[in-house]
Amino acid sequence: MSVPAGGDRSALGAIGVVSLAVVAVVGYLLLGEKPQTEAGAGVAALPLLNACLNATSAALLTAGWVFIRRRRVTAHKTCMVSALVVSTAFLISYVTYHSLAGSRPFGGVGWIRAVYFPLLISHIVLAAVIVPLALTTVYRALRGDFARHRRIARFTLPIWLYVSVTGVLVYWMLYRL
Repeated sequence: MSVPAGGDRSALGAIGVVSLAVVAVVGYLLLGEKPQTEAGAGVAALPLLNACLNATSAALLTAGWVFIRRRRVTAHKTCMVSALVVSTAFLISYVTYHSLAGSRPFGGVGWIRAVYFPLLISHIVLAAVIVPLALTTVYRALRGDFARHRRIARFTLPIWLYVSVTGVLVYWMLYRL
């Protein structure tokens, strides 16, 4: 099934606007003014929830990849749409946490800092990249443009997996070390 060029341009424009908005909001929360109020216990639980959502996304992405390799298209689609939903829930929870609690400074000392900061930077950069990639990949699948879907999915999947797994690692290093 071929996608009309006009519809494709409109959808990609919308994906661009959504992606820029997400990056702008997250950037503001990380670099902007810090919250003035003390966060409650419910807010304090959000980093663990975020790590669980990232781990769930990684598991769904991996299962989706296994399913498509076995030509189980319906199971693949279910896993991938679920991964998108879980990642969206993560984003909402992440934005909520950072808007209410701000950012937590890394408390590790010594050699672990040389591991943490490059991991964090690569995670942040690729998290910004994955927003338009994931939305474009899903859009192409939903439109039935499977040749173009496969071409972009070859880049989207490993980046999305990396962001999901490193999200768990960043949580662990920030809150459990």
